[in-house]
Amino acid sequence: MDAPTTIIPVILSGGSGTRLWPMSTPEKPKQLLALTDDETMLQLTARRTAGTAFGTPIVVANARHADEIEAQLGDIGLSEHRLILEPVARNTAPAIALAALTAGNDAALLVMPSDHVIADTPAFHAAIEAAMPMVDQGWLVTFGIDPHAPETGYGWIHVGESIAPRVHRVARFVEKPPRDRAEAMLAAGDHVWNGGIFLFRADAFLNALAAHAPDMLNAAQQALSKGETKGTRLYPDADAFAASPSESVDYAVMEKADRVAVVPVSMGWSDLGSWDALHELSACDDSGNACNGDVVAIETENCLVQADGVRVALVGVTDLIVVANGKDVLVMPRGRSQEVKKLIEAMKD
Repeated sequence: MDAPTTIIPVILSGGSGTRLWPMSTPEKPKQLLALTDDETMLQLTARRTAGTAFGTPIVVANARHADEIEAQLGDIGLSEHRLILEPVARNTAPAIALAALTAGNDAALLVMPSDHVIADTPAFHAAIEAAMPMVDQGWLVTFGIDPHAPETGYGWIHVGESIAPRVHRVARFVEKPPRDRAEAMLAAGDHVWNGGIFLFRADAFLNALAAHAPDMLNAAQQALSKGETKGTRLYPDADAFAASPSESVDYAVMEKADRVAVVPVSMGWSDLGSWDALHELSACDDSGNACNGDVVAIETENCLVQADGVRVALVGVTDLIVVANGKDVLVMPRGRSQEVKKLIEAMKD
């Protein structure tokens, strides 16, 4: 294979961010919100790969968010981009297939979720640089997050033999583990978190897709050939894309392909997957409170309070998460924010 001349950022922005309800909603999910900075999660993700080493970004997103995404990218000077608008959600593997077919075979694709935190961008860029020699040889590379806790909410990766400086063969992928297994993997020191960030040539990914998920590849090809382009926007055909299996890239390709590598990296990563995670990342006052908006807190400790449009007052409480957005208010103990999903299901019922 010839070495790719550019790295194309592929930003996956199709998620609904339900675990950060009520701030994050289907109409405006967390990647379109400013939760950790003055800029939104999408804008921060796009900024990480702005520069001469990277080509024009491809954003794969829900069609309903097209105007908002274009406005946000324009606000940070990224009016030059391509926007692939999914007519229906089909998980990450079909979304990446659309991007790979659009980018062209010799492009290297840096696939990133739009709603993750990476505090140390230079460390991220150094990991990308370490991965590129293997990417040029056709390897599919993922980035393994240096673990600091026995996390049961993430998948893990068993790090295998070294195949290049900083690069290892993936021994195996581990599904979200029970607590005791997570503790054992952390103690062993040869496992990393699966952060869902990938780097590979478009042709290497498409060849793996042809081998392991041909129906998915065919659906993506048909969706693009029958779709239409309007300016920077690509609209895949709805019926053709809906025929694709709905699978993650891990399950469809990475767990099955032969040449899969991992670059372990410590870069201040978080998937910001819960209100507890936001509290951990936030600047707190002397009492451990992280407050945003019109908040009054008296004799209150270790609370996260997010108020949008209403005043929130707390007296004499500890370890609470309080989020007010419009007519919706969430109150729950810290440490249980993953259970927001139960609330969403209950409200649907």
